[in-house]
Amino acid sequence: MKWKVYLSGEIHTDWRIDVRSMADKANLNIDFLEPETDHSLSDDMGAIILGEEDNKFWHDQKGARMNAIRIRKNIKDSDIVVVKFGEKYRQWNAAFDAGYAVAHGKSLIVMHNKENQHALKEIDSASLAVVETNQQLIEILKYATK
Repeated sequence: MKWKVYLSGEIHTDWRIDVRSMADKANLNIDFLEPETDHSLSDDMGAIILGEEDNKFWHDQKGARMNAIRIRKNIKDSDIVVVKFGEKYRQWNAAFDAGYAVAHGKSLIVMHNKENQHALKEIDSASLAVVETNQQLIEILKYATK
């Protein structure tokens, strides 16, 4: 069986590239899904397609709703959802993804550093695993998918 793993959350580092590379080296039978990781494109796609907005609120709403089409489909199609909370930016959208995944019965793995442990305690408690590193994530994926 080929597993589907959705890599959600932080978009400012290459963690997804590293995870895919590590999974390939471990010969894991996984297809990875992901959100739009071009931050500008993600923010602006709604206005690009549906028209510019004078009010930034509506500009952001169009982008968020456009992204939700892809995010919801990817989460529903996934066997496992990994949500990474980065160190530099607050990923409020990642919190939504985590809740959406749990609400749809998906196995959730949360990734963040020790400094975010207290702030993310409710999200952590809804997950099946909390990891700090890509290597820990790969070890869980090895165990779960083989």
